[in-house]
Amino acid sequence: MNKDFLSSIPYFVGWRLVRALPEKTAYSLFESIGKMVLSRNGAPMKRLRSNLQRVAPGNGSDAMDQLMHAAVSSNMRYWCDTFRSPDWSRSRISTMVTTMREDLLTAPMKDGRGVVVALPHAGNWDHAGFYFCGMGFPLVSVVERVKPEALFNKFLEYRQNMGMEILALDGRSMGTLMQRAREGALIALVSDRDLSRSGVDVTFFGHPARMPAGAALLAIRTGIPLITAFVSYTNTGIHIEFNSVVIPLQGTEEQRVSTVVQECADQFAKGIAKHPQDWHMLQRIWIDGDFQERTL
Repeated sequence: MNKDFLSSIPYFVGWRLVRALPEKTAYSLFESIGKMVLSRNGAPMKRLRSNLQRVAPGNGSDAMDQLMHAAVSSNMRYWCDTFRSPDWSRSRISTMVTTMREDLLTAPMKDGRGVVVALPHAGNWDHAGFYFCGMGFPLVSVVERVKPEALFNKFLEYRQNMGMEILALDGRSMGTLMQRAREGALIALVSDRDLSRSGVDVTFFGHPARMPAGAALLAIRTGIPLITAFVSYTNTGIHIEFNSVVIPLQGTEEQRVSTVVQECADQFAKGIAKHPQDWHMLQRIWIDGDFQERTL
């Protein structure tokens, strides 16, 4: 029995136990876990606070403490949702969702054109994907392969069972996405963080950051519409706000990609500014300060 599998066991046990608990008990448990994690103030919490201070620079100490509590609560809600949602019915998934400008997605899908959706790590993006899978749309996304492998495969199975096609991020994924785009698929890509050299430089809340080029490249090379989605939590579920992204016709591909990624960043920022507690970014996002680019 290898080390990776052993390290996955607590997650598998937790997944089963949380699904067996009464709903109110399960969410209360995760709320308590969030308070404990926040009180310990480990590296992820320090990074989250640092990120939120840039998102809400006008907050004083008390206001920032309140925002941190709300942000950790939102993140814990996402994880409890993740453990319990395999038992949700299609009807429940649908009735828990409200949307704004949903036709930006549904119209091209019904016309067979396909669409690419760029979104940040906000709210419950899996729930949003399940909602549109329930409409019968073929949804494709990409995830980074992480360790332990057994846990990665569990999340892969979880999303596939909800109707998604999930591609591992590697040298072949862009080619497959291009093919799916031409087949009229709904392609959803989390697009608010790429600190590698291939990331596109953007200005985000007034500071330099990098975001992935994938969604922009797909729209430019295939001609399918590109929209952004921001997912926030409501008292009873999630709300999804869609916005269109203008694809410039002039300039080199590199220039056009840069313009499109910056527009996506600007739209993400508007959503985050309205719902900062639902932006689940516990990692570095900006590339100033003590940032050092990895050489490998």
